[in-house]
Amino acid sequence: MKVLPFLSLLPRLPRLPGPRLSTALLGATVLELVVLTGHLATYPFGLTQERAPQERHTPERRTPGLSTGPPTCPPTLPGSPAAERPVVLLHGFIDNRSVFVLLRRALARHGRRHLASLNYSPLTRDLRTAAELLGRHVEEICARTGQREVDIVGHSLGGLIARYYVQRLGGDHRVRTLVTLGTPHGGTAVAPGAGLHPIVRQMRGGSPLIEEMRLPAPGCRTRFVSFWSELDQVMVPVGTACVDHPDLDAVNVRVSGIGHLALPVHPAVAAAVREALESQEAREGTAPSSGTSSVA
Repeated sequence: MKVLPFLSLLPRLPRLPGPRLSTALLGATVLELVVLTGHLATYPFGLTQERAPQERHTPERRTPGLSTGPPTCPPTLPGSPAAERPVVLLHGFIDNRSVFVLLRRALARHGRRHLASLNYSPLTRDLRTAAELLGRHVEEICARTGQREVDIVGHSLGGLIARYYVQRLGGDHRVRTLVTLGTPHGGTAVAPGAGLHPIVRQMRGGSPLIEEMRLPAPGCRTRFVSFWSELDQVMVPVGTACVDHPDLDAVNVRVSGIGHLALPVHPAVAAAVREALESQEAREGTAPSSGTSSVA
């Protein structure tokens, strides 16, 4: 199934020649340093949780809770366009919402009205706890906006947290599309401080949590779009950033020429993310699919 219409489907994932890869890796490394410098400058502005805006349509007040079954929020407002569906942005490890400044601006410029970011504490010791927090956050957004579903964009660890919420906590009733950027779906062999921080150990290949993500997920409603780069030095092997599960409706998008930190800020990726979120392909009544696309 062609989930991203403007991307050409690839029959396989070709290995780039050595010299070309070395040149591309050098360019990607330089870009990573530029992105890191810029992100360090904006990082302090994202330390606090963002304030929830006052929405025009506010349903009856109720206590937010984790959704583990059919939605209980009011149905989507009649005639509500796709732009009305909230987008939740979830950052990676030891990061905050400031990483999405450019992506958020791009989505807003193209009509997305409800954009929300969630900061989870770097002291969080269990990915499952962060996933439960995400669930409560999503419920609150649905109650505030009157929308039945949200889209989620997660960078690195943020994508894995969102996937756990969707796949293991019933979040597929709430999440229409989950876009992940450089997320270790299969676990990564490169995880700085893996012996020190429990949540980082959970991202290691073969960890109990990664193995839990391999369990059956029949009937999962969420569409997955996973962006990965052959120059991502944090994902080892690079293919670990692809969603590979027989029960999930997923497409993996290869990004060329950039590394891990650049994924949330690169304009080509932003355009592809926007295309993925705006896709109107039906989910219900279709068999799960998997595929590979690419974006320069």
